Amino acid sequence: MTNERNLSIEVDGLRREFKGKGSPVVALDGVSLNVGLGEVFGVLGPNGAGKTTMIRILSTLLLPTGGSAKVMGFDVEHEPEKVRRVINMASGAEKAGYDFISAKRNLWFFSQLYGLPSEAAERRIGELSEELGLTKYLDRKFYALSTGYRQRATIARAFINDPKVVFLDEPTIGLDVMTARSIRDFILNEARKNGRTIMLATHNMAEVEAICDRVAIIDKGKIIASGTPDELKRSLGVPALVMEVSPARAEFEMLSKVSGVKGFTSSTEEERGVSTVQVVVESDAAARAAEEAVRKEGLKVDASWRKQATLEEVFVALVGRGFKEREEQDVV
Repeated sequence: MTNERNLSIEVDGLRREFKGKGSPVVALDGVSLNVGLGEVFGVLGPNGAGKTTMIRILSTLLLPTGGSAKVMGFDVEHEPEKVRRVINMASGAEKAGYDFISAKRNLWFFSQLYGLPSEAAERRIGELSEELGLTKYLDRKFYALSTGYRQRATIARAFINDPKVVFLDEPTIGLDVMTARSIRDFILNEARKNGRTIMLATHNMAEVEAICDRVAIIDKGKIIASGTPDELKRSLGVPALVMEVSPARAEFEMLSKVSGVKGFTSSTEEERGVSTVQVVVESDAAARAAEEAVRKEGLKVDASWRKQATLEEVFVALVGRGFKEREEQDVV
């Protein structure tokens, strides 16, 4: 158990509703969690699951409808000014800065919003730029930076005031592999070296497995599982079944009728004319039955193998569908 004095984020029964045309839309439905000091905590879920709503509440940009939340011991609803002094945030989806001034002047502007003295601001900009590989690009106008370097500047901005808690919403979305890795390394280093608490909202499985100490999986406003990535994956027991099936098809509903199948997710490669199906199974017998069910549909199993569970398989086991299928189902 984490000692209450060592907690940086405390969320208890958090609820948020938005007015809809008919009944209210529930974005958060009684969410409770605790995050320790210096912990990298992932909130993993599909689009529309409630991740961004929770971060907006914790960063005082949105009031809760019910429940309570504290950051560094300060109540987000009743002590917002105290919360704002100890936090910062960044999103991969936001407009990151002012286009016609340099990256350095952008960072300088935001440092002044936090009241940093000139010498401290210069030092902080230099340190963060060096760590993020941004130094050579500081004098470029913001609009002239690539997407990756704009995002590096956005991440630097989120740490400019030496915050105790940083909220990051999809910080590497749309970035190339090397830039995303560089940002993840920076985030991990900030937590380990400087003891910052990082709350990371994402639907990127690899991101969570690479840097998060613990993770909460959220769907439709509820936390459906939480623990370390390894704990969640071990909870599934046997390895998942992966099949390459031809001809390609979008639907594999026959699998939902197979005893011992907890859920599945699929993707299609049009060029190769195959579908890849990942099936979460309770046993080896269920895996064999899943293969047989596919063949009975007149499909060919070109290849099949077993693989260690991923966090997506944990989600599949809990809700019966992967993130992609859940999002498509919600649209329909």
